Amino acid sequence: MKRIFCGSQRVGTLFAVVTALVALGCGAPVSPAQTTPDVPAATLTQISSDPFTVGPGQHATEVEPHVLANGSTLVAAFQTGRIAPGGSTDIGWATSTDGGTSWSHGFLPGLTKGEGTGPYDAASDPAVGFDSMHGVWMIASLPISNTSRTPAVVVSRSTDGGFTWQNPVSVDTNAISSDKNWIVCDNTSSSPFFGNCYMEWDDPSAGDQILMSTSSDGGLTWGAATTTSNRATGIGGQPLVQPNGTVIVPIETSGMSAFSSTNGGVSWSAPVTIAGIQSHVDAGGIRSSPLPSAAIDGAGKIYVVWEDCRFRTGCSTNDLVYSTSSDGTTWSKVTRVPIDPTTSTVDHFIPGIGIDPATSGTTAHIAIHYYFYPKSSCTKSTCQLFVGYISSLTGGATWHTKLVLVGPMGLPWLPNSQNGLMVGDYISTAFTNGIPHGVFAVAAAKSGTTFNESMFTAQGLTVAAVAQGAELSSAGDKPLHHLSEKARRERPEKGVIPPQRKAQRSAN
Repeated sequence: MKRIFCGSQRVGTLFAVVTALVALGCGAPVSPAQTTPDVPAATLTQISSDPFTVGPGQHATEVEPHVLANGSTLVAAFQTGRIAPGGSTDIGWATSTDGGTSWSHGFLPGLTKGEGTGPYDAASDPAVGFDSMHGVWMIASLPISNTSRTPAVVVSRSTDGGFTWQNPVSVDTNAISSDKNWIVCDNTSSSPFFGNCYMEWDDPSAGDQILMSTSSDGGLTWGAATTTSNRATGIGGQPLVQPNGTVIVPIETSGMSAFSSTNGGVSWSAPVTIAGIQSHVDAGGIRSSPLPSAAIDGAGKIYVVWEDCRFRTGCSTNDLVYSTSSDGTTWSKVTRVPIDPTTSTVDHFIPGIGIDPATSGTTAHIAIHYYFYPKSSCTKSTCQLFVGYISSLTGGATWHTKLVLVGPMGLPWLPNSQNGLMVGDYISTAFTNGIPHGVFAVAAAKSGTTFNESMFTAQGLTVAAVAQGAELSSAGDKPLHHLSEKARRERPEKGVIPPQRKAQRSAN
């Protein structure tokens, strides 16, 4: 384990350009390209960087973070040293126990050959879980081997608050192929299934068949892989647990869907339709897709966010849209997050939603981090990539003026993957004591052939209104069409390419 405590650097910014990232450690210098007096300053904190040099990783790169909170503790996990055909040199972690003020970080042991102590050639798709009953933090990831079969998913466990990580535990050792895992635990003490943890993934060799597994001992052992009742297919499921123990899993199928379990993971329902997906292909060859980002409020209401073009003329660019449900069966109509006017050229993608668990209903505090292009019509050489932030104090009824946290970044600064230039298939937002935290990849210009992409968070964010900013609403917005651009065919991180992947998506 490597432990580095990270400082922070304050940026008075509407547009903050990361001008240099250190090769090791934290506290990269950051300089503002423009300062706007009426926009609050953000504090950008680098929480990790890629120390590896071993091939075939593209160094120095870090991509695809997930962050989770419990109390004042935040634990993030991400790919470090991205390998172009799939996976990364190792999975990195970063932990804060003081609400994101200071961080330590390192890299999971016993996982990859690149790290030096593991059996696998690469690892991908990190997701963080916390089991309060057993006092265990977990990082789930996909193990990748060039020569042999691997478990579907592995779980690295920490029993000291996210600072020391054990060698990984296998989930479904007989898997032929797997992709897009996610983990969640039931942390409601009154739930009949308190202490259960649930793992979701899909099997590309079976056309993206959805699979679930349950652990009741803090992730030490996992039950047999279980399909939905109709053996459904899908990708990118994000399970969430309601206070009564019901597990609801929003997932991309032929549209946006959700399935559930009311018996502690013994069985899983067939998916119900949330909505069709209508998406614009993001320009410049960046890796993105309308995978769901999901969160739950304090009363158990589920929010699902994805990128979608139904409110834009000719499907010319994507908004972020969402739907909600209190039972996982009946879902609200698709609603636009009013980040920018529908007449703008701004393209929004890769959202990460979080909800303050101490809030709910019409006063739920919501925060979303996301990436965007100011102009959707661009090329690899002309696209400008930014990280944005928007929040709501009213359960999504109204939204505050957006903040721009980082940018512009050039696409040539990003590492390659089998599906395009990469910052990640997902990001996320987590709350500690009412404060929202996102973790995201930030890139600067390469130094020769060496990349300069690391993990950052922004401090000083709130869900309060921006000074002099208007309250925004999309209440009058109506879908304009049933169009969807032809999606790029995706290759999974490991295993075969399912023939159904990225087939024609249904429309509303």
